[in-house]
Amino acid sequence: MSSAIYDSWNTEYKKPFGAIKKGSKCQFTIKLPKYMKLDFAPVMVFYRSGFKERFINMTLQDEVVVNEDGWTSEEENNYYVYTAEFSANHIDVHYYYFAVTIGGIRQYIKRKNRHTGSLDGKDVFQLTVYDAEFKTPDFVKGGVMYQIFPDRFYKSGKEHDNVPADRVFRDDWEGTPCYNPDAKGHVWNNDYFGGDLDGIAEKLPYLKELGVTCVYLNPIFESHENHRYNTANYEHIDPLLGTDEDFVNLCKKAEEMGIGIILDGVFSHTGADSIYFNKFKRYNTAGAYHSKQSQYYPWYTFHNWPEAYDAWWGIDTLPNVKEENPSYLEYICGDDGILQRWLDMGAMGYRLDVADELPDKFLDALRKKVKGVSEDKLIIGEVWEDASNKEAYGKKRRYLLGMQLDSVMNYPFKDSISRYVCGGSAMDFVDEINSILENYPKPSIDVLMNSLSTHDIERAINRFGGENCDGKTKEWMAEKFLTPYEYELGKNRLKVAMVLQFFLPGLPCIYYGDEIGMQGYKDPFNRRCFTWNNIDEDLVNFTKNLTKLRKCSDVFKEGETRLIACENNILSIVRYDVDYSGACVVYVNRSQNPETIAKSQNIFNYNTYDYKSEGSFVKDGILTLPPYGFAFAKVENPLHSSVLDTV
Repeated sequence: MSSAIYDSWNTEYKKPFGAIKKGSKCQFTIKLPKYMKLDFAPVMVFYRSGFKERFINMTLQDEVVVNEDGWTSEEENNYYVYTAEFSANHIDVHYYYFAVTIGGIRQYIKRKNRHTGSLDGKDVFQLTVYDAEFKTPDFVKGGVMYQIFPDRFYKSGKEHDNVPADRVFRDDWEGTPCYNPDAKGHVWNNDYFGGDLDGIAEKLPYLKELGVTCVYLNPIFESHENHRYNTANYEHIDPLLGTDEDFVNLCKKAEEMGIGIILDGVFSHTGADSIYFNKFKRYNTAGAYHSKQSQYYPWYTFHNWPEAYDAWWGIDTLPNVKEENPSYLEYICGDDGILQRWLDMGAMGYRLDVADELPDKFLDALRKKVKGVSEDKLIIGEVWEDASNKEAYGKKRRYLLGMQLDSVMNYPFKDSISRYVCGGSAMDFVDEINSILENYPKPSIDVLMNSLSTHDIERAINRFGGENCDGKTKEWMAEKFLTPYEYELGKNRLKVAMVLQFFLPGLPCIYYGDEIGMQGYKDPFNRRCFTWNNIDEDLVNFTKNLTKLRKCSDVFKEGETRLIACENNILSIVRYDVDYSGACVVYVNRSQNPETIAKSQNIFNYNTYDYKSEGSFVKDGILTLPPYGFAFAKVENPLHSSVLDTV
C-alpha cells in the first residue's frame, strides 16, 4: 500500500480511476500521519466553475486493510485513513482538494505533481462527470484510421467537367508544391496535382490490405485553393475531385471493404471566393461582399462594409461566419441541411476543423443532427490541448461531457510520443498519457484520433530524424531532404512511435505516405504527392504487422490501460478487459542498443500467443529486445490480475 497522502491514479485512494458517469459514486481516501494531530476530521472540497463550493466531511476508518506487500504494522500505526464518497449529480468538470485543521490553522492538500497530493501542493485535482448515456461509435473502435489530402493521393486520369480555368495544373506528380508569395505577399495555393475521389476509390484495396478501417478526408467541397479549407459551396464536391455521384460511389465501395469515410467539416469560416461571400464575383448570385440584401449578409461580421470584416486569424480570404446566426445554423445543422446531405450520401461522420472556434450552440445543434441520423456516426474535433478542461474565448468548453463531440484529435499523445522517442523521460511519458486518461470520459478515450503527422505539422520521420524546422524559412524547407543517416534514424524512431500510437487507447491515424517513408517539413511540403513509385516496403510491412496485431484482440476496442516505465529506454503498455478475461502486453525499446527485460517484468513464460519483432528472444525468462524493437504478447487466460501485476 502506498504511503502518499493522496494519489488520484491509485485506486487505493480514488475508486474508480478517471472520469465517471452522472449518477455514479466515487470513493476518495487520504492517509494522514498521526503526528499531524488534527483538530477534527478532514473535509473534502468540491466545486465547479461558476458554482459555490460543496463540502464533504471525511470519515475515519476503524480498520486499515493491509495487503501482503503493503504497509508494515509499524507504518500502519503511524497513519490515520479517512474516506469520503462523492455522488456525481451534475454533468461538468469538477475540481477538488482536501482541507485539514491543525492547531487551529486550516491547511490544504492539493496536487503537487500530476497525481499526488501534499500540504505544499498548489493545484486542484480534476474529476470529469459525463452524461450516463454517452456512447461513441462502435465501427471505429479497435480499427485504424488513414488521413488523405485528396489532391495529392492518387490521380485516376478521369476528365472532370466544370473545373475553373484559373487553376494551375501540375503534370509533375512528385514536384514540390508552390509556396512563393506574389508581389503583395499572398500565397494563392492554386496549383493542383489532380488527385481525385475516383483515384482514392482505385486505391481502396491498398488501404484494405494495409489494415485501414476508416478514411478521414481533408476537405472535398468546392473551393478555390488546393487545401480546400476556404469552402466555396458546401453543397457540391469540388469539380476537380469529381462529382457528388463519385462521392457516393466511393462511400459504397469503401463500405463493401469495411472502411468508413469521414469528412472534414469547415464551419467556422468560408472562402471569400465563395457563393456566400463572392468577393471576386466568381458567382452570379449576390454574395455578402456586394449586397447587404444578400441572404448571406447576416452570416458575416462587417466593421466597415464591404472592406473591413472579421476573418479567420486575420486572413482576408477566410471570412468568419456567425455560427449562431439562425439562417446559417439551419443551413448547416437543420433538416435536410449540409450535415445531413453528406451523411445521407454515405459519410460516416465529421472531423471538425478548429472546433474550439465553434460556439456551444452550434456544437449542440451539430451533435443533435449527426446523431439524429445515426448514433454510429462519428464526431471528432480539432483541439490541440487537453480537451476536458479547455477554455476558449473566455469560456470553459464542454466538448467531451456527452452532448457535443465524441472525441478529439489527440495532439497531447503525439507530443508525448515525440518527446519520448527523441530521448525524453519515460516517467514523464507515462505521467502525460495518464493525465489524459484520467481527465477524458472512457467513451471518448476509445475513439481518440491518435496521429503522429498531419497536414498541419511536419512529417514524423522528419521530426524524428532531421533538423528542427522551427523558425526556418520555407526556402530552407522546400528541398530539404533527410540524409541516409537521418532517414534511417527517423525511420527507426518512427517505428517506435508507431508501436506506441497503435497500442495506446484510441484510434491510430496514419497520415498518407508516412507508412511508405514520405518526407516533408511544414505546409505545403508535408502535402507532397504520394510517391507510388518510391515505397519503403519494410515500413509498409511493419505497418501491416501492427494493424494485424491490433485486430487480434478486442482489448484494443474498449480495454483498460496500464503503462509501465520498465526503465528509461523500455516502456510497457498493458491493455486488458475490465474483467481480466483477456490481455495484451507490448514492450518497446527506443534505444539504438539491445535492451533486456528481467524475469520479474516479462510475461512471455505464461501461456501466450506471442509476436516478437525480428531479433527479439526469450532466454531463461529474460526478454531481449533489439534496437528500436518491440515484443507483443496476447495473454489468453490471465488469472484475475496476477499476470498484469508481474509486468
